[in-house]
Amino acid sequence: MTQLALVIDLNVCVGCHACVTSCKEWNTSGTAGYLADMNPYSKDPTGTFFNRVQTFEVGQFPATETVHFPKSCLHCEDPPCVPVCPTGASYKRESDGIVLVDSEKCIGCNYCSWACPYGARELDEHQKIMTKCTLCVDRIYDETLPEAERKPACVLACPTNARLFGDVDDPESEVAVAIREQGGYQLMPEWGTKPANHYLPRRKTQITIHADELIRADNPLRKERQKPMPDERDPTLDETTSW
Repeated sequence: MTQLALVIDLNVCVGCHACVTSCKEWNTSGTAGYLADMNPYSKDPTGTFFNRVQTFEVGQFPATETVHFPKSCLHCEDPPCVPVCPTGASYKRESDGIVLVDSEKCIGCNYCSWACPYGARELDEHQKIMTKCTLCVDRIYDETLPEAERKPACVLACPTNARLFGDVDDPESEVAVAIREQGGYQLMPEWGTKPANHYLPRRKTQITIHADELIRADNPLRKERQKPMPDERDPTLDETTSW
């Protein structure tokens, strides 16, 4: 059995959105067809994106970190979007486990979008049909391309190699080894959908902050000498404080 999927390393994703733009560029010219961008320069722009990157700040000041979290269709083993489709437009391929939408059958009813707990489905406002990540199915099987390029556009575009692609059911594959050895996990497993895509967790590191690093070097009052500055060091802090 084969299950193609993505494995995303959250340690090295820098939130550059190369995966987002390359995904849209490839799919707009590929089998997915035109992906809408409605009123892109208005105050309320809308658009169709198969891949998005969400950014969060975690931790407690001053020991905070920025986490970039890419998210797209997870190609679940038990996708809830498939059985709710009244026309059979949403389906999961037995050959490789990819979940797709037949645009000829889709009526844009949004049932699959409501059923997806990950928010990975989007209604294209131009075509009035549901769209989603296809894992670049038209690219990965294109024998006219060199074998090294038969990967999803987002994988090829990532400058930090944060995205891996392969068969997660093959225990010897690169993605399966990464999941096994680095503690890869599924998103929201409590939903029972068994997502094929996995994430590699961020490694725990200790952040050491020196007391004098909490003082702004560009303090305008100090530069302009508007008034004498008191001792800015917090007496409760040692020379080196670890959070």
